[in-house]
Amino acid sequence: MTSDLLPEAPADTGPAARRDLRRDLYAVAAAVLLFAAAAVVGTWIEDRDGTLFVNWPPLLAYGDPHLGPGTPAAIVVAVAVVAYGPALAARLPWRRLLLAVWGVGTAWTFSLALIDGWQRGIARRLTTRYEYLQVIDDFRDIPATLRTFTEHIVVGASPEHWPAHIAGHPPAATLTFVYLDRIGLGGGAWAGIWCITVGATAALGILVTIRTLADEKLARRAAPFLALAPAAVWMGTSADGYFAAVASWAVALLALAVTGHRPRWTGLASGLLFGLTVCLSYGLTLYVVIAAAVLVLGTRRVRPLPFALAGFVVVPAVLTALGFYWWEAYDLLVTRYNQGAGGTRPQAYWVWANLACQVLVVGLATAAGLRRTGTVLLRRDRTAAFRLGVLVLAGLVAMLAADLSGMSKAETERIWLPFALWLLPACAFLPGPRAWLAAQAVLALLVNHLLLTGW
Repeated sequence: MTSDLLPEAPADTGPAARRDLRRDLYAVAAAVLLFAAAAVVGTWIEDRDGTLFVNWPPLLAYGDPHLGPGTPAAIVVAVAVVAYGPALAARLPWRRLLLAVWGVGTAWTFSLALIDGWQRGIARRLTTRYEYLQVIDDFRDIPATLRTFTEHIVVGASPEHWPAHIAGHPPAATLTFVYLDRIGLGGGAWAGIWCITVGATAALGILVTIRTLADEKLARRAAPFLALAPAAVWMGTSADGYFAAVASWAVALLALAVTGHRPRWTGLASGLLFGLTVCLSYGLTLYVVIAAAVLVLGTRRVRPLPFALAGFVVVPAVLTALGFYWWEAYDLLVTRYNQGAGGTRPQAYWVWANLACQVLVVGLATAAGLRRTGTVLLRRDRTAAFRLGVLVLAGLVAMLAADLSGMSKAETERIWLPFALWLLPACAFLPGPRAWLAAQAVLALLVNHLLLTGW
């Protein structure tokens, strides 16, 4: 392994380095103040008129200081990654690094979830009255259910309406758990294990994209931050973690396609996953922003596009042939959204409080990393760092578009996971990665030990 892949030379202590550190800390302070303002203003609004529908503004959570069986494991994982993560990320062969990131990310997510205990933290999370497992028996005849799927989205349109998450997503989300049940992996425990183990691969898709479009050194520097992400608090047994994995691999395969890595097959596979992505979550159509960034950064954009487009139509075409109409369902979802808490929650608060939620999801290190990303982008040098900055910016733009849509008022610590993960690679620009990794780990441990999150 060449020396240019080592973590970093000892930090420069000159005036420029001290100035950059001060600016990083200013960015961190601004992030903390944003979250504090959201908490104070949100508590006041909720106490005044109860229109936020969250118990611990701006998060959907309850104050519940507690320890659990996952506490020792979470601390061990955090200490190990802080102590050894940057050096190992620099030296491991690439494929072993990807395997290590997946293993550590899975262990980190499992251990955080188990702080709440096996039942509360994993086995029951996807069995609540809002969740997909509530309707498994309604999908005994899948074609018949898909033909009438939209009839059950709006409250009052039929005698029985879908629970919130089934109504709020295209049917591929629910069908995932239906098919798990049919192959013998039914129940909340298997659903939780599926979401954690598959969701942890999202980091790998992001790393493959960075290596392909930027360079391997930056991917290696980002790897420990993706493995030890505070987002794991919500990735555990949240279907949105699974959605994030599908979407990130769609991007990774597109990156391989537009840089000439077997463009027909990688383009087709990317299209298939993008088609599945938009049939898992309506909001993930905004991944078009990240896909556009990949196309801009690619060197061979044209050749794989017909194959990607051919793959993209497969899943939507199958669902349409079976009687599910995506646009019709989305229009009905807007009505359903406004029938519930979404129609009451004030956009004037959530348009900025949603972003405050992300402070805990991506961590304080990412706030500093985003500041450095902005500096890199302003230089406009077509370097590997600039290309990574474009990818991070694309994730941020997609998130802001979701914010301005008015269809993401609250609960974005879960809903925006597929976008938030693309902000974490900004930490690759930070010197002294161990200190920043420690800050990430402490934040995640505090959140999971002090709060009982809704997801």
